[in-house]
Amino acid sequence: MLVTGGCGFIGSNFINYWLSNHPDDSIVNLDKMTYAADENYIDKSMVKGNFEFVKGDIADRNTVLLLAKNAEVVVNFAAESHVDRSITDPSPFIKSNNVGVFNLLEASRKYELRFHQISTDEVFGSLPIESVEKFDEDSSYNPRNPYSATKAAADLLARSYYNTYGMKVTISNCSNNFGPHQHPEKLIPKTILHALSGKKIPIYGNGDQVRDWIYVEDHIRGVEAVLKNGKFGETYLFSSENEISNLKMVKKLLKSVGKDESLIEFVADRPGHDVRYALDPSKARKTLGWNSVFKFDDALKSTVEHYVKLKELYQKKMVD
Repeated sequence: MLVTGGCGFIGSNFINYWLSNHPDDSIVNLDKMTYAADENYIDKSMVKGNFEFVKGDIADRNTVLLLAKNAEVVVNFAAESHVDRSITDPSPFIKSNNVGVFNLLEASRKYELRFHQISTDEVFGSLPIESVEKFDEDSSYNPRNPYSATKAAADLLARSYYNTYGMKVTISNCSNNFGPHQHPEKLIPKTILHALSGKKIPIYGNGDQVRDWIYVEDHIRGVEAVLKNGKFGETYLFSSENEISNLKMVKKLLKSVGKDESLIEFVADRPGHDVRYALDPSKARKTLGWNSVFKFDDALKSTVEHYVKLKELYQKKMVD
């Protein structure tokens, strides 16, 4: 298995899970090692001679071709993923999320590999706050920022390779992940680390934006289910259906670390800020037999404990 972006948040959790639960499989991890990656996220106790790390860029076609030659399966976690950064400078997002995915698809086509694309709920755009509507696999794409636009383009490109070349392609779109190893630019670790340091916690607009949260291991179990039983050419959505506003989430986290809500600071809203995400995971449940197993409050508690325990490590990664 060639795993790209395996030193990042979701990718590292995937590798640790896979090596633990599929010890007879071998993984090559290709990662560019940008600011959000850390090789130490890989649990070395899981490695039994069946893991190799290669520092490299999926936008480098020669590197991708070299590593893909001996693979059977490609799972693409590699992506520039922070919306704010995409607004400031979209160019790295085009390079990684589009050129890189093109290279992976071309290599998979050349060597007739199984290819799975990890995507996001943000490709579907925004839902009204007051609605009960949820996105499903048939929902139209309507990305509203450079990050989600590049992810949407990658999905469509992957789908086109299935339709045009008959390749073994699957796609999964997931709601907001949380858990260990997430970069502190993201809402949950950022809130925890700011609170522990007594720093103000910025909240865009009035904080009413709703996000649909899933514990990272539940997402990984979904990817596992697709790799085992997914139908080529199909898309699967993964969600634990835990919808909560950003403001309520921040207040929940502050309470969990014993800090006062006075740390909350409302700031100017993000341009084109999506107000609500929500995914319908019915298809994955019915066709893959997948279900989330982690209770939201329990998983959030363990996540908080992780960042509290390793606060010095993550505070070094903070950019503000």
